[in-house]
Amino acid sequence: MNFKEVLLIVNPVAGHTDKKKIISEVRDQLELEKVNFHLYSTSGENDSEEIQKKIKEENIDRVLIAGGDGTINLVANAIKGFDLEMGIIPAGSANGLAVNLELPPSLKKQVDIALGNNFIDLDLLCLNNTICLHMSDLGINAELIKNYEHSSIRGKFGYLIHSIPTLIQSEFPFNFHIETEEHSRDEQAVLLGFANMKKYGTGANVNPKGIPDDGVFEILIFKKLNLGEILKTLKNETDFDKDFVEIISAKEARITCKKPVAFQIDGEYIGKKTEIEIKLPPEKLRIAIP
Repeated sequence: MNFKEVLLIVNPVAGHTDKKKIISEVRDQLELEKVNFHLYSTSGENDSEEIQKKIKEENIDRVLIAGGDGTINLVANAIKGFDLEMGIIPAGSANGLAVNLELPPSLKKQVDIALGNNFIDLDLLCLNNTICLHMSDLGINAELIKNYEHSSIRGKFGYLIHSIPTLIQSEFPFNFHIETEEHSRDEQAVLLGFANMKKYGTGANVNPKGIPDDGVFEILIFKKLNLGEILKTLKNETDFDKDFVEIISAKEARITCKKPVAFQIDGEYIGKKTEIEIKLPPEKLRIAIP
């Protein structure tokens, strides 16, 4: 292994995965390789600063993350000023990035990959100066995530439970103005997505064009709710009705809304917004992959 100091960052409250088992597996593997093991558990308070401090003090040269998309996003924002390789051990309620990177379900294989030497240099979306790794959106999905965050029921079942009241309470469709380097248009949609990859954490393939290291992102204009078309995304079918979704590729964009609309980044509810600026910064995130 071409590193000597590994920091494992664990979100102790993410998902239902046994974090002690993850910690033990990583520690045992590093002991065999004679690599020093360091641990940080997120608390929700000053995590970015504490992670940066630990990286500097311990001369960390690889970071592993055990958590969901929100935890990975937190760490990506914290380490973007460091030249570090990152490994992912999916352990959240939704693991969209892991789904898109096709990480296996076996913990041992996940750790082997996270400590391996095969990487992707991932594009980073920057939305209102906040990094997005795989999927962000305005509209009904962000409303669902907001409702889910207050739920005691976790996992995919929790999302399902909250989908019906979200649909009833939502004021969709929403009015958006979209500006890119090639487009300027008004659209009415139930959801406006910004995607660097193909799939949500549910496995729904909503962006067949998504390539995570191609230097562009996609704007997904979901014009209406259609159960048949939604089922297509879950079955990995890609021949969507043009009245269901339109996909635009871009390198930068500006979105304005007539009224504040719910907004989420990588599964974390941000709040209601009337304007979103989207850019692709030159920095990449190097992540270990199969």
